Amino acid sequence: MKKYVIGLDYGTDSVRAVLIDTENGSELAANVHYYQRWKEGKYCNPGENRFRQHPLDHLEGLENTIKSVVATSSVNPEQVVGICIDTTGSSPIPVNKEGVPLSLTSGFEENSNAMMVLWKDHTAIAEAEEINRLARTWGGVDYTKFEGGIYSSEWFWAKILHINREDELIKNAAYSWIEHCDYITFVLSDHKDLATFKRSRCAAGHKAMWHESWGGLPSKDFLNRLDPSLAELRDRLYEKTYTSDEVAGNLNEEWAAKLGLTTNTVITVGTFDAHSGAVGAKVEENTLIRIMGTSTCDIMIAPSEIIEERTVKGICGQVNGSVIPGFIGLEAGQSAFGDVLAWYKDILMWPVHQLLMKSTVINDEQKALLKEEIENNMIRTLTLEAENIPLSDAVPVALDWINGRRTPDANQELKSAITNLSLGTKAPHIFKSLVNAICFGSKKIVDRFEEEGVKINKVIGIGGVARKSPFIMQTLANVLNMPIVVADSDQAPALGAAIYAAVAAGVYSNVIEASQKMGSNFEAEYFPQADKVEKYAEFMEQYQNIADFVENNIKARKNE
Repeated sequence: MKKYVIGLDYGTDSVRAVLIDTENGSELAANVHYYQRWKEGKYCNPGENRFRQHPLDHLEGLENTIKSVVATSSVNPEQVVGICIDTTGSSPIPVNKEGVPLSLTSGFEENSNAMMVLWKDHTAIAEAEEINRLARTWGGVDYTKFEGGIYSSEWFWAKILHINREDELIKNAAYSWIEHCDYITFVLSDHKDLATFKRSRCAAGHKAMWHESWGGLPSKDFLNRLDPSLAELRDRLYEKTYTSDEVAGNLNEEWAAKLGLTTNTVITVGTFDAHSGAVGAKVEENTLIRIMGTSTCDIMIAPSEIIEERTVKGICGQVNGSVIPGFIGLEAGQSAFGDVLAWYKDILMWPVHQLLMKSTVINDEQKALLKEEIENNMIRTLTLEAENIPLSDAVPVALDWINGRRTPDANQELKSAITNLSLGTKAPHIFKSLVNAICFGSKKIVDRFEEEGVKINKVIGIGGVARKSPFIMQTLANVLNMPIVVADSDQAPALGAAIYAAVAAGVYSNVIEASQKMGSNFEAEYFPQADKVEKYAEFMEQYQNIADFVENNIKARKNE
């Protein structure tokens, strides 16, 4: 009897489910659900870098997507042997003793601090800085050393500390906090004891300072020095963590009925989207996997004997088993990639929203059609024009720090900048400078890995940007001066999650074997263009000069 698995991939704007044949990785059905409350901008304030999501968006997406792929595929529910969830991270949620999000309990329904704190929320910058300062000065273990040496405001403890200080009600009501990938796994599983529920090694190691060498999470002494509430919380979290090829439980009766499945389906330990995406793209040693969407995550694996006790400075962590059990998973990334271009598009769309849509010259139907046409053609037209700008033209120099810098050396206080503007600068020139900027930010990550002794022989791009923008991919190949191949799967993270599920369900003996059988093939390859590589190296120097200026200026103002 054929066996099938489901990968459920939670992104920033939507969740998608894929039903996969374990024999060859072919996709039988897929479905995407967009978060309605998030789309409406609820619980967020971009001006304050506050980005929150209601768990109902995720629960509705969970039900709608899986029900759809099961129904449209017409497979026998008995043949669906496993489900694995991947999510963004760090995206923690405050929960009560039963594991129910506070936002789903009386009195907290509209409290933004009771929502899931999305990965891109940067309200905890001051708290992250406090964690870093204490880790270096308290006289004990530096708990940041396996997380690149710098703790980020995007991560677990900083976010919780910020919420606890800002909202006494949440601090007192939250029995525990749980990562998004663990929460959805907990919802589906028949294992309902938070104390013994299997938490994700990937999430804990990369974002919560969990490490085997000090026996789990940071000590209560360390956490107490930050805030007594964190030390108390530690007792209600976990000590052990688990890799995503392990079984967290079986599908419980409630959700089996909702989804049209059976309780024989195993639920695997959850993971993060970038790490499962690497598995979906057949990650191997000395290969950098770039998951390119609103932000980027850059994933590598290395044998423990190569890394040994060395720590790779300035990345988002190195965790045993976070990608492939038995290998050290290395993570880096950019806080904004596609978001940089989306920001520019929003700026250019301002006259459309504020002038065209309020015009009395044309009727409402014409306005809507014209708005849609402009919106659909904006990036495409800018790309065509930018491609035709000779490298000899004066193009502005931009920084990609529109949402701070994730790596190398996390600093969410940094801001973007554009220089070298003139009266001859047109919209496509600025667009090209932004494309250059996100590629230069990528180059800094590659350089850091290699400076730290982690060799990169191959780059694989996955995600919407990789598949949809040959212009960006060719620019990236020129900036990195190395070939880049693009995975042909639209849903590499979901596919990777399905691969974990196949191993947990016993279809394959290990993740490497399953990845080679089920992982994505490749649809395109971009090679460096020799006549442009040298010119981009010059542009990279200009990028570095403006980056140094901005960073030093921000540091100087901060120290005044």
